[in-house]
Amino acid sequence: MHLSTGVLLSFYYEPTAGGAYRSLKMIDTVVSYGWLFHKTHDLSGNAMIGVGLIQMVVMFLGRQFRKSWLTAWISGILFTLSAIALDWTAMLLDWTQEGYWRFSIELGTIEAIPLIGGELRDILTGGGAISTITVQHLYALNSYIISPIALLLAIVHLAALLWQEREISADETAEDAFQAPDASLVES
Repeated sequence: MHLSTGVLLSFYYEPTAGGAYRSLKMIDTVVSYGWLFHKTHDLSGNAMIGVGLIQMVVMFLGRQFRKSWLTAWISGILFTLSAIALDWTAMLLDWTQEGYWRFSIELGTIEAIPLIGGELRDILTGGGAISTITVQHLYALNSYIISPIALLLAIVHLAALLWQEREISADETAEDAFQAPDASLVES
């Protein structure tokens, strides 16, 4: 859902400092059901993070941290991290005051990373202040790099869960077939 609404929003979104806010307002007010696609995109992104975190807790409490669940664990953790990265790169894409100042604070945190912080900040901002180049860099990261990675991880994670469930079902069926007959049946 997040991917499909993102594609629909990209038809009208303008990734520039002046156009981002204006294009999202146009999507919300002029485009037929644009407000619904925009809100659904926002909510589904947050839901991906929540569901990923809840699933990790459920898997842990269900003692599904055995070696056979390794692919499901790794893909689930990486998928949740990619959902967080999608949310992080989207914080400036609406070009609101909140997004701008939140991203400014985040850039300060990134810049404090020893050795590579300054370089990461320059890559994200395009070498200067927060501007159209920054919006375009975050849009490219969000749309063309992190989104396909998240989709691939979701497919791997679901396949790993289905494979593991099939293994559990096969084990339970095998156990049922080899159980001793019921004592009441033996006596009669």
